[in-house]
Amino acid sequence: MIFQTIRLQIYKLKASDTDAFFDMMGNPKVMNPIPQEAMTHKQSDAKLAELLKYDNPKVQVWAIHFNDEFIGICGLLINDEGNPEIAYRLREVFWGEGFGTEIAKGLLDYGFGDLGFELITADVNITNIPSVKILEKFFIAVREFYNPKDKCTDRRYHLERKDYWYARNFACISC
Repeated sequence: MIFQTIRLQIYKLKASDTDAFFDMMGNPKVMNPIPQEAMTHKQSDAKLAELLKYDNPKVQVWAIHFNDEFIGICGLLINDEGNPEIAYRLREVFWGEGFGTEIAKGLLDYGFGDLGFELITADVNITNIPSVKILEKFFIAVREFYNPKDKCTDRRYHLERKDYWYARNFACISC
């Protein structure tokens, strides 16, 4: 296990995650807010295989489990400015249960606490309102920019270690 939250366990991805991974990556409701196209099963399997091969300590993508079931992915990436960035994606069936907020908090705890980061960022498509609401519980919006890869306008959020403990203690986790 990489780390855990109150309800979630974060593990390395496994090849056996293929069907649940496709349930997420092949679902237009999950992919469109990013915005990205839903994947075919073959594309999803190829993406999972790519993620399984990651051997870069600066770029990590893990499986999120709830009650021993794969419910999504999360990770720590490096953004275009060279700063750590949190990322997460959940299967649709697990939306609306507070898991997005819980995993965002867990990634921040892990990044600031275990890894010792001084700054963590997050980027989100400005039309992805559920993710915007989650990020605004913890982060401060610093700028908007056009994302040519996904052909959308993203908003970048920052959170510094010195401000995290305040944000962590006063963020509405169940909202």
